[in-house]
Amino acid sequence: MKEEFERIKGILKETNSWFKVIKHKPVFTSEEAARARGVELRQGVKAMVFKLKEKFVVALVPADRKVDTKKLKKLVGGKPKLASPEEVFAVTNCKIGAVPPFGHKTKLEIFADIGIFANDMVDFNAGLNEVSIQMHGNDLK
Repeated sequence: MKEEFERIKGILKETNSWFKVIKHKPVFTSEEAARARGVELRQGVKAMVFKLKEKFVVALVPADRKVDTKKLKKLVGGKPKLASPEEVFAVTNCKIGAVPPFGHKTKLEIFADIGIFANDMVDFNAGLNEVSIQMHGNDLK
Protein backbone atom coordinates (compact mmCIF):
# COMPACT_ATOMS: atom_id res chain seq x y z
CA MET A 1 0.00 0.00 0.00
CA LYS A 2 1.04 3.58 -0.60
CA GLU A 3 1.29 4.26 3.15
CA GLU A 4 3.85 1.45 3.59
CA PHE A 5 5.84 2.65 0.59
CA GLU A 6 6.05 6.15 2.08
CA ARG A 7 6.97 4.74 5.51
CA ILE A 8 9.83 2.71 4.00
CA LYS A 9 11.16 5.70 2.06
CA GLY A 10 11.00 7.75 5.27
CA ILE A 11 12.99 5.14 7.21
CA LEU A 12 15.63 4.97 4.49
CA LYS A 13 15.94 8.77 4.38
CA GLU A 14 16.19 8.98 8.20
CA THR A 15 19.03 6.46 8.21
CA ASN A 16 20.80 8.16 5.29
CA SER A 17 20.65 4.93 3.30
CA TRP A 18 21.12 5.10 -0.45
CA PHE A 19 18.13 3.71 -2.32
CA LYS A 20 16.50 3.80 -5.72
CA VAL A 21 12.78 3.48 -6.47
CA ILE A 22 12.00 1.18 -9.39
CA LYS A 23 8.53 1.39 -10.96
CA HIS A 24 7.42 -1.60 -13.03
CA LYS A 25 4.37 -3.58 -14.07
CA PRO A 26 2.61 -5.31 -11.16
CA VAL A 27 4.49 -8.48 -10.15
CA PHE A 28 3.34 -11.32 -7.91
CA THR A 29 6.26 -13.77 -7.86
CA SER A 30 9.97 -13.42 -7.18
CA GLU A 31 10.75 -14.50 -10.73
CA GLU A 32 8.44 -11.85 -12.23
CA ALA A 33 9.94 -9.22 -9.93
CA ALA A 34 13.53 -10.06 -10.91
CA ARG A 35 12.65 -9.82 -14.61
CA ALA A 36 10.81 -6.52 -14.16
CA ARG A 37 13.71 -5.05 -12.18
CA GLY A 38 16.35 -6.41 -14.56
CA VAL A 39 18.30 -8.15 -11.79
CA GLU A 40 19.29 -11.69 -10.84
CA LEU A 41 16.76 -13.62 -8.77
CA ARG A 42 19.17 -13.98 -5.82
CA GLN A 43 19.29 -10.18 -5.48
CA GLY A 44 15.62 -10.05 -4.49
CA VAL A 45 14.54 -10.22 -0.86
CA LYS A 46 11.52 -12.39 -0.10
CA ALA A 47 9.63 -11.37 3.05
CA MET A 48 7.46 -14.23 4.33
CA VAL A 49 5.04 -13.76 7.24
CA PHE A 50 4.66 -16.70 9.63
CA LYS A 51 2.18 -17.22 12.43
CA LEU A 52 3.06 -18.66 15.81
CA LYS A 53 0.56 -19.29 18.60
CA GLU A 54 0.69 -15.77 20.00
CA LYS A 55 2.44 -13.66 17.36
CA PHE A 56 3.58 -13.16 13.79
CA VAL A 57 7.19 -13.02 12.56
CA VAL A 58 8.83 -12.20 9.24
CA ALA A 59 11.48 -14.39 7.62
CA LEU A 60 13.71 -12.79 4.98
CA VAL A 61 15.49 -14.91 2.39
CA PRO A 62 17.15 -14.31 -0.97
CA ALA A 63 14.44 -14.71 -3.62
CA ASP A 64 16.13 -17.80 -5.06
CA ARG A 65 15.78 -19.67 -1.74
CA LYS A 66 13.02 -21.04 0.46
CA VAL A 67 12.60 -20.37 4.16
CA ASP A 68 14.15 -23.16 6.24
CA THR A 69 11.18 -23.70 8.57
CA LYS A 70 13.14 -26.15 10.75
CA LYS A 71 15.75 -23.49 11.42
CA LEU A 72 13.05 -20.86 11.93
CA LYS A 73 11.29 -23.17 14.42
CA LYS A 74 14.46 -23.33 16.53
CA LEU A 75 14.85 -19.55 16.41
CA VAL A 76 11.27 -18.70 17.35
CA GLY A 77 10.72 -21.52 19.84
CA GLY A 78 7.56 -22.82 18.23
CA LYS A 79 6.15 -24.24 15.02
CA PRO A 80 5.81 -21.49 12.41
CA LYS A 81 2.86 -21.69 10.03
CA LEU A 82 2.68 -19.58 6.87
CA ALA A 83 0.21 -16.75 7.51
CA SER A 84 -2.91 -16.58 5.36
CA PRO A 85 -3.34 -13.67 2.91
CA GLU A 86 -5.86 -12.12 5.33
CA GLU A 87 -3.46 -12.42 8.28
CA VAL A 88 -0.60 -10.98 6.22
CA PHE A 89 -2.75 -7.99 5.29
CA ALA A 90 -3.89 -7.51 8.90
CA VAL A 91 -0.33 -7.25 10.27
CA THR A 92 1.45 -5.57 7.33
CA ASN A 93 -1.28 -3.73 5.42
CA CYS A 94 0.20 -5.38 2.31
CA LYS A 95 -0.94 -8.06 -0.07
CA ILE A 96 1.05 -11.25 -0.53
CA GLY A 97 4.00 -10.49 -2.80
CA ALA A 98 4.22 -6.84 -1.74
CA VAL A 99 5.41 -7.32 1.85
CA PRO A 100 8.62 -5.35 2.44
CA PRO A 101 11.45 -6.58 4.69
CA PHE A 102 10.87 -3.78 7.24
CA GLY A 103 8.57 -0.85 8.02
CA HIS A 104 5.52 -2.98 8.75
CA LYS A 105 2.26 -1.57 10.14
CA THR A 106 2.61 -3.84 13.18
CA LYS A 107 5.96 -4.25 14.95
CA LEU A 108 7.13 -7.71 13.88
CA GLU A 109 10.21 -9.69 14.84
CA ILE A 110 12.36 -10.21 11.74
CA PHE A 111 14.69 -13.13 11.01
CA ALA A 112 17.05 -12.70 8.05
CA ASP A 113 18.95 -15.36 6.12
CA ILE A 114 22.61 -14.32 6.06
CA GLY A 115 22.63 -14.98 2.29
CA ILE A 116 20.84 -11.67 1.74
CA PHE A 117 23.91 -9.75 2.84
CA ALA A 118 26.15 -11.52 0.30
CA ASN A 119 24.63 -9.23 -2.34
CA ASP A 120 26.03 -5.74 -2.77
CA MET A 121 22.56 -4.59 -3.87
CA VAL A 122 19.18 -5.99 -2.88
CA ASP A 123 15.70 -5.33 -4.27
CA PHE A 124 12.29 -5.78 -2.72
CA ASN A 125 8.66 -4.82 -3.22
CA ALA A 126 7.87 -1.82 -1.07
CA GLY A 127 4.26 -2.35 -0.05
CA LEU A 128 3.03 -2.23 -3.64
CA ASN A 129 3.25 -4.86 -6.38
CA GLU A 130 4.32 -2.25 -8.93
CA VAL A 131 7.08 -0.48 -6.98
CA SER A 132 10.40 -1.86 -5.76
CA ILE A 133 13.27 -0.41 -3.82
CA GLN A 134 16.90 -1.17 -4.52
CA MET A 135 19.44 -0.54 -1.77
CA HIS A 136 22.81 -1.75 -0.49
CA GLY A 137 22.52 -5.19 1.09
CA ASN A 138 24.51 -4.21 4.18
CA ASP A 139 22.16 -1.28 4.85
CA LEU A 140 19.38 -3.80 5.37
CA LYS A 141 21.03 -5.05 8.59
